[in-house]
Amino acid sequence: MKPLVLIVDDEKPTRDGLRMALEEKFETYVAADAKQARQVLKSEPIDILLTDLRLGADSGMDLLEEALALPKPPVAIMMTAYGSVDTAVEAMRRGAWHFVTKPVHLDEVELLLTRAAGSRRLEKSNRRLETEVRELKARAGKPSHGLQRLIGKSPQMKAVTDLIEQVAPTKATVLIEGESGTGKEVVAHALHDLSGRPADRIVIVNCAALSPQLLESELFGHEKGAFTGATSRRIGRFEHATGGTIFLDEIAEIDPAIQVKLLRALSERTIERVGSNNPVPVDVRLIAATNKNLQEMVAAGKFRDDLYFRLNVVSITMPPLRQRAEDIVLLANAFLKEFADENDRPVKPLSDEALATLRAYRWPGNVRELRTAIEHGVVMSNSDRIELHHLPAFLDQTALPGTTPAPGHSPDGQKGLAPAEEFNLHALEVRAIRSALRRTDGNRTKAAELLGISRRTLQRKLKGLSTGSDDA
Repeated sequence: MKPLVLIVDDEKPTRDGLRMALEEKFETYVAADAKQARQVLKSEPIDILLTDLRLGADSGMDLLEEALALPKPPVAIMMTAYGSVDTAVEAMRRGAWHFVTKPVHLDEVELLLTRAAGSRRLEKSNRRLETEVRELKARAGKPSHGLQRLIGKSPQMKAVTDLIEQVAPTKATVLIEGESGTGKEVVAHALHDLSGRPADRIVIVNCAALSPQLLESELFGHEKGAFTGATSRRIGRFEHATGGTIFLDEIAEIDPAIQVKLLRALSERTIERVGSNNPVPVDVRLIAATNKNLQEMVAAGKFRDDLYFRLNVVSITMPPLRQRAEDIVLLANAFLKEFADENDRPVKPLSDEALATLRAYRWPGNVRELRTAIEHGVVMSNSDRIELHHLPAFLDQTALPGTTPAPGHSPDGQKGLAPAEEFNLHALEVRAIRSALRRTDGNRTKAAELLGISRRTLQRKLKGLSTGSDDA
């Protein structure tokens, strides 16, 4: 990928001449003033800033300082027709990499930019190494770093993590399937972390969040004048991800016309910017995710079969939380620590009643819904532990015995049990215990009396519910 150079000069002949002289070896952007330059610096990862000292009413020195204050600052070179030792020293003192006087010599400028690009590559390499060293130190003594956020000991999650470890080091395209909230993006990050590609080079695109026109430009970039409002060239997400990973979430939502371009990107490893016929090579590992059944969409003619086969080289299916209930407590405890740390609060345990309720609920929103529920509990708890009434209302809406539940809901306010569970004794017992505790405001002695059992038996059953024991 060519280095990105931004040329800033208020004289059109100068900036156009520099652009034409440099565009063979560099991706060039031009700006007539500081305002235009700031817009480009904000939207594009500029490698080299070549700016005039005087920009009409603006100062090139001020622009220099603003550019160097960016999180990833460009290499800056100052040009001026008013060259002097003092000006050169001041520019270098403020962080300029070099200084040239006008009228500029094109060969000299090209050589200077080539050297600057080499310096830029070295800086990026050093930053990447520093990041990797920090990550290695942080991960010392911990399990596989890419899998740390994938919490669970259930057989379903063990199968997922085994597959990730096998596939991650390869270049294979991966399709992640599963319901909303199951953690598909977490899987994508794990695949990238274990791939050996640069840690900071993963680009995420939510395909459902953009219109077809915007998505095409976002993915592949566009040339100046390609459409109304395209005032300059824009590099797309594929080019930004070169050398790393691009994650396309909700891939089922992309327009058929973009499916064609995506197919070409996968098959030929090249893309074309909107408004251009020139292929641009890209070295990208693609990971896609969907909560829809792509096979059914292919059969219905809503998704290209050739693209589906390209995407589905390896498929990873994330199980819904209701199918791995043994992981609920593990996840809840991890979220408790996360949100306690985030809100600078002590880690409080969940009460037995709260744990039993978490285990009994079917979690239609999956891990995302559980995470939100725990965050609510951490924020709302005003005692030494998190009780059921500290959790969201949908977990704590127990109706009094004898009332009629709303359609599709159980008497305790939850969504009704599935048909296969309607006469399941364990599920009925959970609901009876919850209802009794709610009726007695959490008083276990009174709840036990209401249930016709001893307080010790109730304690044993609550403990069994919180650990998943079958004899509860």
